[in-house]
Amino acid sequence: MTRWQMLKYDGVSAVGGLANAYTQPLRWKGKDWATFGGIVAGSALIYLIDEPANDFFSDQEEDIPGFVKEAGFRFGKPIVNYGLTTGIYAFGLITKNEKVRKTGVLLIASATAGGIIQTVSKTLAGRARPYTGKGKDAFKFYSSEADYHSFPSGHAILSFTTAYAIGKQFENPYVRGGIYALGLVSPVSRLWAGAHWLTDVTLGIVLSVVIVDGIDNYLSRKQRYAYNNKKNKIQWDLAIGPGQLGVIGRF
Repeated sequence: MTRWQMLKYDGVSAVGGLANAYTQPLRWKGKDWATFGGIVAGSALIYLIDEPANDFFSDQEEDIPGFVKEAGFRFGKPIVNYGLTTGIYAFGLITKNEKVRKTGVLLIASATAGGIIQTVSKTLAGRARPYTGKGKDAFKFYSSEADYHSFPSGHAILSFTTAYAIGKQFENPYVRGGIYALGLVSPVSRLWAGAHWLTDVTLGIVLSVVIVDGIDNYLSRKQRYAYNNKKNKIQWDLAIGPGQLGVIGRF
């Protein structure tokens, strides 16, 4: 395919993945509903400790290096996040690398799906942010005020969606873990700043995982990208361990 054909093909893939994210609950079965129930129950338990958790994280804020807090805040901003996301896809398109293109599509579709959900949910829920001092039970439904846009955390959704989607492309558990850890900096930074409750951040992360896995499964189920089945295709991975650091190409 030409790059123009690839762009159109990937656009259809992204739209299909986005639609799948919103219709996914319609295809849930027993196990899926059990998982959903577990998430709801776990969130209810975390809700009970929202205020002491906020006190704990707020107390740590002064000891956190400024560059860490700034990096966490910036990485969760849409302009920075989408810049990285589109940059990855553009690299895959320019080099005609199918795996990188698919990663870019996964990133774009997942970030868009999560971004729309969190934007709508914040307005509908109207939960007060911790720094307002109104407590975890303060809600102003359908509010357009930024002080009442705590639930869920947009920074958590965008940053961990990106980290989780990228991390899934690596088999090395140390690499995956490192990428996931970086993705958690932004969510935690919002707890330090008193901008979100623990439930806002936790559900944002869970939502990211559900959306990314759902879209990734959709792309695999529809066989939109079949690079794993191609022979003589080099699979690149990072190798990190005791006494070694490098890139490995597997034939």
